[in-house]
Amino acid sequence: MIVRRERPADSVAVDAVHRAAFPTHVEARLVGELRRDAGFLPHLSLVAVDGGEVIGHVIATRGRVQPAGAPALGIGPVGVRPDRQRAGVGTVLVHALLAVAEAAGERLAVLLGSPDYYRRFGFLPAADLGIGSPDPAWGVHFQARALADAAPRGTFRYAAPFDRL
Repeated sequence: MIVRRERPADSVAVDAVHRAAFPTHVEARLVGELRRDAGFLPHLSLVAVDGGEVIGHVIATRGRVQPAGAPALGIGPVGVRPDRQRAGVGTVLVHALLAVAEAAGERLAVLLGSPDYYRRFGFLPAADLGIGSPDPAWGVHFQARALADAAPRGTFRYAAPFDRL
């Protein structure tokens, strides 16, 4: 398996991964909208490829921490083909994404997901880092990881397509 930057020719396979990985097609639609949004960061849309087939995908897009509007990353969705789940593909994708983000000088990443799963990547409840959630009902499922010593604090706002979910 290799992890590399998503290419335009991968879009159909990435869509198929998300449609297979999630019970609704919301995530697949969201990825398509994120690619067309001003918050799209092509270097932070990665695929896992095995045997020439895309088996997983992760994306991070530009978000902002208010009130100052400091840049931050919103991670997700992360999708892995069902026949390849629980084999470490998602773990490799998230580690690769975080490494690219840190190398690119990003200061903060947030996501909505399972605390038990994302703790292994250094994510904490966002409130512990002074990051407010777009929806307080998300509680400890809204998580953050500082990627630099001077990570911003405030309320996080995802890229615009997330507002249309």
